[in-house]
Amino acid sequence: MAREIVLDTETTGFEPSQGHRLVEIGCIELINYLPSGRVFHTYINPERDVPDDAYNVHGLSYEFLKNHPLFRDVGSSFLNFIEDSPLVIHNAKFDMKFLNAELQNHNLAEIPFGRAIDTLMMARKKFPGSPASLDALCKRFGVDNKGREKHGALLDAELLAQVYLELIGGKQPSLSLHMSSKEKDTSLYLENERTFHPPRSYAPTPEERALHQELIAKLNQSLWPTASHSMDEI
Repeated sequence: MAREIVLDTETTGFEPSQGHRLVEIGCIELINYLPSGRVFHTYINPERDVPDDAYNVHGLSYEFLKNHPLFRDVGSSFLNFIEDSPLVIHNAKFDMKFLNAELQNHNLAEIPFGRAIDTLMMARKKFPGSPASLDALCKRFGVDNKGREKHGALLDAELLAQVYLELIGGKQPSLSLHMSSKEKDTSLYLENERTFHPPRSYAPTPEERALHQELIAKLNQSLWPTASHSMDEI
């Protein structure tokens, strides 16, 4: 069973080293590349103001966020949800530096960057020179993002999950070749209608027997039965 976590965050700015903080985390669990229905989502009190530039992107004000938990209250739950699964992230460097800054500040285990699958890098490699933003990839793959008036961690993770499946080759990248019989979706296997015919008799006619013996007589050192043997023995 392949488990991956599609992850997105929202923040107060661009650099945790400048005092900026996480304000939202959204995660979606994929099992064998498809959403399982399990999600992790939380808003976070950043313990600071939200600059206008950030607010214009995600629409989360401090007045709204101050009533939500601090990172120290949700950090362990977040780590328990992602476990040790690979993390599918668009522009992974950005999200990972914020996550690890928060984890470090609260004496929680940091996440190795090697666990990140960066869909931005995947898109740039697959479509060099083309726009690789999440909106651009949604447009390329026909993913409906009309509800994305502003950025939102959970909504963006949902969109990214669909984009990721397209980037790796479509909604059924491995079909079911490596799945056990219990895991296979039997709805994928349709029983074809079959036409049955009554058994056919293959006993040779007298005319066919005569022609056969005539042919055998013309062959030198034939391995076929001679006239003294019955064709039923062939």
